[in-house]
Amino acid sequence: MEKEIVTNKQVICLMILFIMGSTLVLGVGAEAKQDSWIAILTATAVAIMIVLIYSRILWLFPGKDLFQILELILGKYVGKVVSLLFIWYAFHLGVLVIRNFSEFMKVVALLETPELVSALILVLLCIWGVKEGIEVLGRWSQFVLPLLLAIILTTIILSLKMADWTNIRPIMYNSFGPITKAAFSVFSFPFAETVVFMMILSGAKDQKGYYMIYLKSILIGGLIVLIINIRNIVVVGHEFITNTAFPSYAAVSLINVGEFLQRIEILVSVVFLFAGFIKISICLLAVSNGVARVLNITQYRTLVTPIGLIMLSLSLIIYDSIMEMQEWAFIYYKFYALPFQVIMPVIIWSLCEIKVKRGETKKLAKNA
Repeated sequence: MEKEIVTNKQVICLMILFIMGSTLVLGVGAEAKQDSWIAILTATAVAIMIVLIYSRILWLFPGKDLFQILELILGKYVGKVVSLLFIWYAFHLGVLVIRNFSEFMKVVALLETPELVSALILVLLCIWGVKEGIEVLGRWSQFVLPLLLAIILTTIILSLKMADWTNIRPIMYNSFGPITKAAFSVFSFPFAETVVFMMILSGAKDQKGYYMIYLKSILIGGLIVLIINIRNIVVVGHEFITNTAFPSYAAVSLINVGEFLQRIEILVSVVFLFAGFIKISICLLAVSNGVARVLNITQYRTLVTPIGLIMLSLSLIIYDSIMEMQEWAFIYYKFYALPFQVIMPVIIWSLCEIKVKRGETKKLAKNA
């Protein structure tokens, strides 16, 4: 992968948008009902611990992405095999997110339009963005994120008059069981999905700033998800959230200020699509970079279009219905993602620390 330099601030903006991604569309923590905000806080705390491991791995090998690190500590052939596993995860995640957004557009805006059309437009935009490079994506996210946050803040303020704070009580009525399950789900989706950034972060301007990049992103992203979740609960209630496909969109659609400010949910759709564009683009970039590393191709951009179109094709057949999509996202995904998000990174981190104690990291990096 060509060396592309992005500032820490740009990476943080990218990561926050990545966290917002399909989280804003599908919502999180519904298993905990009115206590979902507690689940989000718990998941954020746990996520901080795991992203410190991600940061440590990158910190030990400055200027290297995950694929390069795997070859350094595992050897060329085993490293490539493990790299393929992470490539699959990023690829599959990108496919899932494409389907999330094509379903969203189909349900809320383009009822009579074939799902392929909206998905194709989104994927073509992502292909263009990735071909422009992470530097362009970083600058774009740095410009767009404040605008999206302003839209979110506006919708929250306008929702306050409809808020029923009794919806958030009784607190911990269902004990710790549902909260723990919901926290596990929120941890895996969206926070631990940031493992994908390990696959592309060889070009961070401050090679020692990974800790702050991850910590700031998780804390700010977690705060945004928390505030939106509380807004949804107090506006429409947990029962409505459980029974609707897109709770944030539904909550904002209730906003009606006189006769001059209606249909504000259109702005929310823009927020969803911009965040989704970044999430899909990051996944596509990670896959393209990974395949280029495995195949020893110097220009990852030559792979972007075919990989993007394959992701598009699979997104159209991966689910039979929107109900199946939600079932996978909230019931099965956390177990599927656990090896990629926690188990494998912990093993890799342990191996890296062993290499450090033996004094092998500098030698490995020098020979790479």
